[in-house]
Amino acid sequence: MGLKEGTRAARLAKVGGLVGLVGVGATGCSTEEVMRFGWPAGVTPQAEAMRELWTWSVVAALAVGVIVWGLILWSIAFHRKKSEELPRQVAYNLPLEIVLLVVPTVIVAVLFYFTAVTQNYVIRESDDPDVTVDVIAFQWNWEFRYPEYKLESDDTLPVSTVGSSGEIPLLVLPQGRSVRFNLESTDVIHSFFVPEFHFKRDVFPEPKKNNQDNSFEIERIDRTGSFVGRCAELCGTYHAVMNFEVRALEQGDFDRYMELRQRTNEATGLPYTAAEALGEVDCGELCTPYAVTTKPFDTDRTVREASSGGGK
Repeated sequence: MGLKEGTRAARLAKVGGLVGLVGVGATGCSTEEVMRFGWPAGVTPQAEAMRELWTWSVVAALAVGVIVWGLILWSIAFHRKKSEELPRQVAYNLPLEIVLLVVPTVIVAVLFYFTAVTQNYVIRESDDPDVTVDVIAFQWNWEFRYPEYKLESDDTLPVSTVGSSGEIPLLVLPQGRSVRFNLESTDVIHSFFVPEFHFKRDVFPEPKKNNQDNSFEIERIDRTGSFVGRCAELCGTYHAVMNFEVRALEQGDFDRYMELRQRTNEATGLPYTAAEALGEVDCGELCTPYAVTTKPFDTDRTVREASSGGGK
């Protein structure tokens, strides 16, 4: 009887392992993608720290799950009902009770420690960031101001990019430099969210009055690229299309971009817009004048008529 039960348990374990292997292989994911457990690839050191916390938390949870599942299967395979005789009852097992108390306490303490360390790193701010951006949210778009960069035509005004219903605002940032974001809303609560940062923060009207921490900092952006940004707080009718784009440029290209943004465009007599300045910077696809990760909401109702389906 014992031999049969052992053979059945071994067969069950093999089938379970095969199913798991097929499940992982059928996803078509790389090892790196599997270890992210669904998280997008981050582009900042803080994002990577949060990804590592998430990965190892899931690994620990799966390890506990495997132990629990193993005990359940072991009980099913070897401790099934064999007769009407009541099994030996075990109560007040002090060593077992100590183990069941100590082990969960250690797990929670370790998880709390690494969570606190990661959180402190993510929200840490330096005394002197390389670039500061004031983010102003409003229904239903964004304005990005660079307070350290003033217009040549009026040195009291900072370089600013404002989104419109026809143009997605570009938040142009340098690769490899620290960036501080100061957030504020002019109306309702919004939320500043860039998936590749693995970070979002609510944007409040009058944040100081509401006792809100309205700033955060990224240590650097590790690679150039275009990354979509979104409002992650339901803020009204057009919340779903309240997007922006982060454009990360190499340091030299960013410096050239900001130099142009401060100057007056001789062709228009006005300060360079984001699109005009990017058009002047020679950095290939990264200097495309308009957003490539998302597009403006089409307000022309005539282009969204129902299909006639071939009828007259």
